Amino acid sequence: MSDFLRRGPGLGLVFIFCAALSACSTVDSTSNRLVNAFRPYKMDVVQGNVVTSEQVAMLKPGMSRVQVRDVLGTPLLASVFHEDRWDYVFTLKRQGVAPQSRRVTVFFKNTELQRFEADALPSETEFAASMGKMNLPSQLPALEATSETLQKLPVPTKAAPAAPLPPLPASYPPLESPTR
Repeated sequence: MSDFLRRGPGLGLVFIFCAALSACSTVDSTSNRLVNAFRPYKMDVVQGNVVTSEQVAMLKPGMSRVQVRDVLGTPLLASVFHEDRWDYVFTLKRQGVAPQSRRVTVFFKNTELQRFEADALPSETEFAASMGKMNLPSQLPALEATSETLQKLPVPTKAAPAAPLPPLPASYPPLESPTR
């Protein structure tokens, strides 16, 4: 048997493997299920505060720090050296999608909000839809009860009045023993 015939099947397999390997680099990896089947899973990485356009619309100059914290949440970055500045940073890294990064910076003068700077922020619905976990129907149902559905509901009964609480003790026992 000739040398060529003995090496033929092995060379054929090497040729097919090289052709398949070179084809992988020319195919769009997100649309090719075969290529994606051999990629490791990368979990979504969400870091920071999600701040939406509705939250930023609620900010008004003159608000106190507590009011700003109630609207935006606790800042991700609050520096000791820049105590009149709070930074809200959000990053999202997902497999197959370009990383997202947004920033909102809030500036105070003493204890009042002076101004704020923000990137283009999505609405809450847009952000939830971008996460891919919320499929909104094309038309949301009306949240109203008709008179027919109200008549079908059971009539609420009045609860019995609660018994009054006993009076508080005049004194409490000591927390530590008196021998100390």
